[in-house]
Amino acid sequence: MGEADPDNPESGRAAADATASAGEPPAPAVTITADRRLIRRFLFMAVVAVLVLQAINHAWGALGGFLFNLLLAWLIAISVDPIVSALAGRGMRRGVATGIVAASGLALLALFIWLFGSVLAQQVTELILALPALVLDIVDWANGTFNARIDPVEFTQNLNLTSQQITEIASYLAGGILGVFTSVVGAVFDFVTILVFAYYFAADAPRIKRWIASWLTPSRQVVFINVWDISVQKAGGFVISKVALASLSAFFHALFFALIDIPYWLPMGIFAGIVSQFIPTIGTYIGVAFPALFAAFDDPLDVVWIILFATVYQQIENYVLTPRISNRTMDINSGVALASVFIGAALFGPIGAIIGIPLAAIVIAVSEAYGQRYALHSSVTAGTRSPTDPAG
Repeated sequence: MGEADPDNPESGRAAADATASAGEPPAPAVTITADRRLIRRFLFMAVVAVLVLQAINHAWGALGGFLFNLLLAWLIAISVDPIVSALAGRGMRRGVATGIVAASGLALLALFIWLFGSVLAQQVTELILALPALVLDIVDWANGTFNARIDPVEFTQNLNLTSQQITEIASYLAGGILGVFTSVVGAVFDFVTILVFAYYFAADAPRIKRWIASWLTPSRQVVFINVWDISVQKAGGFVISKVALASLSAFFHALFFALIDIPYWLPMGIFAGIVSQFIPTIGTYIGVAFPALFAAFDDPLDVVWIILFATVYQQIENYVLTPRISNRTMDINSGVALASVFIGAALFGPIGAIIGIPLAAIVIAVSEAYGQRYALHSSVTAGTRSPTDPAG
């Protein structure tokens, strides 16, 4: 009896015919059937999964804004927690301490609006209306200096800076800021929501922490409490230090811009202060580049004064203000901080750019607490140590 060649199908059939002719019974046929109950269960689970995804998508569309407000409220709560805890440590009830901090913050905000609200609204409106003229000045300068052939009309249309669009934006801003409250009901509601939940999170932080921990096993309770405390101590201190530095920077920049009569000095100063603190590495340059553009076409000498002031203030901030204000907060790698700004802006817009760094600070603080680093092997450090570095 010959053996079947596995590479030749004809030999396999010939072997089977030879086996049948020899009187040997053929192998029984195997029938594979699907379990109907398993198929029905699979289809049912697939339908349920699709419905759940649709429900989650609908819920996120309806509650996404509210959940984002809760995130902002929590960040505000952990930012003021060091102050609230300090007052509570002196015997004051935590709710009263939170109320004092909230009332102080609202009083400062109300004082700023009372002193500069109308000026800020007017200058912001004028600034937006002046953007097309600034773009035209820049295009004319580029065409004359570099012999470029940029069409100013097409350029402004590509930037969505046509006169009609600018007028609509300015009218909306002017109406909303100066008193048409019907157009800002949503913003007021969001502000009240953030304020109320921030007060609740700050006042009842110990109780909320214990309540969440009670749903975890004892070993996980310790981890959760440590993560909570690290977030409050590191990220909370980071936020409040950045807010303090941004406020000081905005005040001094706005004051200097007003002294040298820079157009739109108040929004320019606020912009420089916020951007320099919440956009790392390049924020300082962006903060002074924008007012320098307006000054360049008004009085070019003002550009020199702006650069000199920004340079001097940056040194004072780096060696005097930052060590005193941020001495108890964590430092974040510039690359990580810059990436968190862009990711936050892509996800949540301008507000996301501001909260991106605090969220990154929380992640880094927790990873440093629970992560494990190892000493570099000698083969790794052999080629990286400079001759002046000490051995070891």
